[in-house]
Amino acid sequence: MGDWAASEFAFFPGHLRMPELRNTNLDGQEEWLGTKRCNPGGRVALTIESCHLGKVVVLVPDVFRDERGYFMEVFRADRLGELGLPTNFAQQNHSYSKKGVLRGLHFQWEPPMGKLMRVTRGSAFLVAVDICPGSPSAGKWIGIEASEENRKQVWAPASFARGFCALSEDVEVQYLCTGVYNSKAESSIRWDDPDIGIAWPITPSLISAKDRQAQTLREWLASADAQHFSYVERAVGA
Repeated sequence: MGDWAASEFAFFPGHLRMPELRNTNLDGQEEWLGTKRCNPGGRVALTIESCHLGKVVVLVPDVFRDERGYFMEVFRADRLGELGLPTNFAQQNHSYSKKGVLRGLHFQWEPPMGKLMRVTRGSAFLVAVDICPGSPSAGKWIGIEASEENRKQVWAPASFARGFCALSEDVEVQYLCTGVYNSKAESSIRWDDPDIGIAWPITPSLISAKDRQAQTLREWLASADAQHFSYVERAVGA
């Protein structure tokens, strides 16, 4: 059984407590894994829909509807903690993108920046790529279509590069981060790196110059900075 090194434990306390879920495949394909709900005394539950590549988690909040409209809890520290997910977020970001805009693949190692992302307007294809040296799923990716209608939230720890492509005319993405932004300890991987092979659902029409000039996965894994992330193999039960 693999575990992330101590630097990441600070933002991922313990193992995911999801006994109903089984391990995912490593070829970037979605796989149904069952659900676990957390509803300690409240009327609105938080559900883990699926888990991918050992660390990427898709969450869906329940929605309370009546004649006025609807209500949902998109973040509660106690409920995330019950599910084994981080609760100590330090920064919240909000982006607007036009259809065809692609952002990513971004990551940060100091402080480690895990992200819990959701789409609050329109729809987007959210992607997470394992970039941790030594990980059995390094270079593998998962893509989730999230929208204001399906309310999916996608968590990935700091050792995953994150990105998205806007699928509708107007897209707003909000995400909680476990660390504040540090321009001296962040980088990106090329969105079209053939060694990763992300199957983007549409052809991007607008990408920043910085993202177009990003390094490849191979260049990142060969760099000294990659050692800020490390994967430790441990025996079952250790």
